[in-house]
Amino acid sequence: MIKYQGKGVYGAIAVGKISVFKRQDVQVKRVKIEDTSAEIARVKAAKERAIMQIQEIYEKALKEVGEANAQIFEIHMMMIEDDDYNEAIVEMIQGQSVNAEYAVAVTGDNFAEMFSSIDDSYMQARAVDVRDISNRIIACMNNVENESQGLDGKQIICADDLAPSETVSLDKDKVLAFVTAHGSSNSHTAILARNMNIPAIIGVGEQFLSQIKDGDMAIADGFTGEFICNPDEETLSAAKKKLESEAEKKALLQKLKGKENITLDGRKINIYANIGSVDNIGAVLLNDAGGIGLFRSEFLYLENTDYPTEEEQFKVYKRVLESMAAKKVIIRTLDIGADKQAEYFNLDKEENPALGLRAIRLCLSRPEMFKVQLRALYRASVYGRLGIMFPMITSVSELEKIHALCEQVKNELTADHIEYSDSIELGIMIETPAAAIISDKLAPMVDFFSVGTNDLTQYTLACDRQNPYVENFCDTHHEAILRLIEMSAQNAHKHGAWIGICGELAADTTLTETFLRMGIDELSVSPSFVLKVRDVVRKIDLSK
Repeated sequence: MIKYQGKGVYGAIAVGKISVFKRQDVQVKRVKIEDTSAEIARVKAAKERAIMQIQEIYEKALKEVGEANAQIFEIHMMMIEDDDYNEAIVEMIQGQSVNAEYAVAVTGDNFAEMFSSIDDSYMQARAVDVRDISNRIIACMNNVENESQGLDGKQIICADDLAPSETVSLDKDKVLAFVTAHGSSNSHTAILARNMNIPAIIGVGEQFLSQIKDGDMAIADGFTGEFICNPDEETLSAAKKKLESEAEKKALLQKLKGKENITLDGRKINIYANIGSVDNIGAVLLNDAGGIGLFRSEFLYLENTDYPTEEEQFKVYKRVLESMAAKKVIIRTLDIGADKQAEYFNLDKEENPALGLRAIRLCLSRPEMFKVQLRALYRASVYGRLGIMFPMITSVSELEKIHALCEQVKNELTADHIEYSDSIELGIMIETPAAAIISDKLAPMVDFFSVGTNDLTQYTLACDRQNPYVENFCDTHHEAILRLIEMSAQNAHKHGAWIGICGELAADTTLTETFLRMGIDELSVSPSFVLKVRDVVRKIDLSK
């Protein structure tokens, strides 16, 4: 029995036989050539064939993981057409008189290295994508089909890493789990595994591939990130019991799909989902969430090397709203600073960034940047039910400035004859003690409150949530936090606003009844917790 420790990227367990992923790699050698034009023509023809293959994979992904996740392959097609990438290949062929395969391989490696060197986990994960398209072009030049091998029954797929196209090309009905030596939780493959509901473990280390073989029995525990090859009887028996237990829980929860979130005494609660990007929409729909209670818009800024344009933002917000149809989508405006940094913002180093220029403070100090986001949001509002939520509020004057900017944006859009919805809900996050304490003043100015319990806990207890040394002092059930939430709920209802919780405490089912008795109207949780919270809500009797 050999144990490996990696990182679980989808919480589920699999027990079964291993299939070591085999790809038909083409051995690339540097060859001196005379006719550079012919080599450039070979690249062009291979690119056209590669795009046709990716189009087929895109259509397969569209059916299996939805439009948001299938978009990965649209990006691959764009990367193949990238001017810098193609110019580098042509320049190498012409300047060094080398064969097309070598020029594509070296260019792919160079671009992958460039992505890997960027101090951003999302950009580092793009290295896999550029290698994927380069390998595909080389395979097309040599008439090699580089898709997955057929699988004999359900198996645990083990690989050094998997390109997104390889992940989608596998027959998911025959895949028990993915286990890779390398990889990132931000990689498209990890995202696809989560949205395909397949247990996945990444980063178990290079040595494991030399120590396993096809047909070995294994356990892949996506909850703990543990991968066990050839387990002993006791370990195997324990894993099978855990698998049965999880299957029973899952089956029970699946019965709750389509059911309402109503307490035994008839009170309806909205249970929404928190997501960090469009890649997570599939999980929201799969888990039957009533809407999106927190869409973190900062991913648009963190994934870019410059400020995202109004058009770029508009397209993303429109896609989210259209995907959710008539369900409510609450988009939080830019919450950057503190532990979330983007180099191009050129923010000065702060002694205590959690108390510094972040979130709404940053937006109000850069109103033109903020207005770009507001324009994109208002334009997208006609495609669904939009709520806009502002983070890190501490005063009435901040809200007054926000309202003034919103009015400016609406007036500008009207002058430009651009349509927007008149039914957008505006709300704020209650994540500072100041906001909770003056919630009676803030409530008349908004349609809703959403309690961000992570920051509310941090600021109330003076415990830096990034600091492991004070973890034991960070009591999320502290009476002070619960009192602030209850005070906010009372003031919201007094002034006709509704109130939800979007922080991690929303998924703490030991507090669900407490929150409902406070008057909380909505709980917004990670997609995988929606049905668990629904189960608890349906067993509560608030009349007692």
